[in-house]
Amino acid sequence: MPADRFKVDVEGRSLELSNLDKVLYPEAGFTKGEVIDYYTRIAPVLLPHLTDRAVTRIRFPNGVTGGSFFEKNAPAATPAWVRTENLPAPGSSKGRETIDYVVADDLPTLVWLANLAALELHTPQWKIGAHPDLMVVDLDPGAPAALKQCCQVALLMRDRLARDGVSAYPKTSGKKGMQLCCPIAGTQDADDVSAYARRIAQELEQAHPKLIVSKMAKNLRPGKVFIDWSQNNAAKTTVAPYSLRAQSVPSVSTPLTWDEVEAGAAGKRPSTKPYTATEVLKRVEKSGDLLAPLLDAGPQLPTR
Repeated sequence: MPADRFKVDVEGRSLELSNLDKVLYPEAGFTKGEVIDYYTRIAPVLLPHLTDRAVTRIRFPNGVTGGSFFEKNAPAATPAWVRTENLPAPGSSKGRETIDYVVADDLPTLVWLANLAALELHTPQWKIGAHPDLMVVDLDPGAPAALKQCCQVALLMRDRLARDGVSAYPKTSGKKGMQLCCPIAGTQDADDVSAYARRIAQELEQAHPKLIVSKMAKNLRPGKVFIDWSQNNAAKTTVAPYSLRAQSVPSVSTPLTWDEVEAGAAGKRPSTKPYTATEVLKRVEKSGDLLAPLLDAGPQLPTR
């Protein structure tokens, strides 16, 4: 076996890891071995959010500055023990009717994906064979608006959703924006969920036209926060909680407390900066999974 490859046993599964010293985040000097270590250590809180969900990966075999590709289909050399599910592929860019998706239900699969430099993990709002059990809205700031304005909109969105009995839980995107994640009953299809999210976004836009935009046209976004309600489309995915992102540093899509969001809305740091893998591991050690409530069923959304 080449010197840069060696076998490990992960929960009874044999994996061959390679190129652990390869730097995947050049500006931070963060290596592939550190990526695998991060995903191994964060697995106890990450895996419950991946369980029974088809995972779309964004792979960066030559690091975050070396190009990337989306991967939905299980690659040819997928080990037999990795769970795959053949599912419809709406909106497939290659015209496929179905795709053999990977499902990352366990630590060996997570380590295997990390070894493939699958830095980013994205999931739909539904579990396999079920209606959506999550509603997600993406808060995307148009410069000069930034994360501070996203926090302000998140608070408005939280309070509006609460009037309908819907609880919202915030996280950073790991890039410039945020997401609000809401557990729902899992009894309505994606069109119903998307329609509700769109109606609330339009309502908030009407109430706060200088801060919020609900239309997708990019020329309307400068200085405002776009509430992307379309994340609830059946063909859409959202970056998973605790996933790494392809930034200059190994930033993470990080769960936040509402106290942190309120501080961010007031322009106070560190709530408005991206959290790195090392910082997120410390946060989880201190506070556990702030998004654990997403794992329990929420309410049915009102239709009007």
